[in-house]
Amino acid sequence: MHLMSTQTFCKLSEYIADHTQSHYDEGILSFPVSNLSPAMQANSFYFGHAEWAKSYLDVVHRDRAFQERWQSCIGSWQGKIVVDIGCGPGNVYAALREHLGTPHLMIGVDISAGGLKMAESLGYTPVLADAQQLPFVDGFADIATLNATLHHCDDMAKVLREAARLVRPGGLLLTDHDLQRSMWNDNWIARFIWNARLPIYRLLRRGGHATADEQYWSTATEAHHMPGDGVTPEFFRQILEPMGYTIELHPHNRTAGAEVLWGERGQAEWKVRLAQRLCGVDPDSQAGALVMMCIARRSNQD
Repeated sequence: MHLMSTQTFCKLSEYIADHTQSHYDEGILSFPVSNLSPAMQANSFYFGHAEWAKSYLDVVHRDRAFQERWQSCIGSWQGKIVVDIGCGPGNVYAALREHLGTPHLMIGVDISAGGLKMAESLGYTPVLADAQQLPFVDGFADIATLNATLHHCDDMAKVLREAARLVRPGGLLLTDHDLQRSMWNDNWIARFIWNARLPIYRLLRRGGHATADEQYWSTATEAHHMPGDGVTPEFFRQILEPMGYTIELHPHNRTAGAEVLWGERGQAEWKVRLAQRLCGVDPDSQAGALVMMCIARRSNQD
């Protein structure tokens, strides 16, 4: 066994469920993935593309507002076990490692071997697995994070349950950057605007849309990211509260930092606000916020 593979196995052995089978693929601990869906294939390919993944790592979820928001939620992960589900090329750790200390273990789970290689270079312990069937034991993680993850997964509810079961009593589950269903009215105007944005993004060479090929694969990664889809307060409550979590939900527009935790939402770009008004949504309302953040703390009682 390769030295790096041996080190990874030693770090993770006590947290891997007994019934799981694994192998090493280019030094990455990998678990079988059955029923590879089109969205899973797209995520594997897009985040495995060196140029596209590097662009994503450099500019996405790295801004000051994101750092302030997440730092306020986590405080410190010094000496803790963190599982970053849907880690991609490693944006969460790249954005926060200078602010939150050094985790005892920073596990990155993703479907893309190429993305995991980049995450590993940042300090992640990489695991290739299906987020809908995680290969870990229950209740071992101090913190589980899903940043812009749920909407990339076919079964969002199953992924959230899987993440939630990993968290120890008293531990934290944190999600962010998943489209709030109510930000659009699901009507023909919203769908027209949604589809019309793609050639405009490509013309502007916006990140993830610089070429037709990149845009195709970028949009193909998003299984739940269009009018009529997305997360709701009920989605989080119905799954997490029966599992012993106390939750806080914070809709926001991705432009606000720590103030999101006190009810501020920030303001979306003018073009988004215009599009929402055209389809009948008040962009200044709570329901009109683009995405939803969920901060969930598991009860200390078994």
